[in-house]
Amino acid sequence: MTRLLGIDLGQRRIGLAVGDTESGAARGLATIARGETERDAATLARLVREQRVDEFVLGLPRNADGSEGPQALVTRAWAADVLAGLRLPVAFRDEYLTSVAAEDSLGRTPRGRSGGPPSRAALDRRRGAVDREAARIILQAELDVRRGVRS
Repeated sequence: MTRLLGIDLGQRRIGLAVGDTESGAARGLATIARGETERDAATLARLVREQRVDEFVLGLPRNADGSEGPQALVTRAWAADVLAGLRLPVAFRDEYLTSVAAEDSLGRTPRGRSGGPPSRAALDRRRGAVDREAARIILQAELDVRRGVRS
């Protein structure tokens, strides 16, 4: 059995999910604030120990035509800086439209108490949930491929 940590890298936050090849199921784990390289590496190292992770699956932003743009280069550089030091294999999985799928999966944005706009705290919680769900979708796609399941 291989334990995997799915990662949805954003500019401000990092969505995380865990899963394993035995169950073939992924679940959202956490959303962390993206910081300096050393801080991101330390946080991920702690999670690797706690979750007994064997491999990373990192969402790779691609264009609609499948090509890699500037954000894919940023993602690959982050992986080289942060994940390489943790000495675990890294699989890249196309993340095209995963945030849209995550939004759809979670349903509509909640309203505030009086039916008006949600509070800043509610929006932050929602964004974190979207990032976790996007990481779960990325990881589930990888697990499905490994199990020979078409999605």
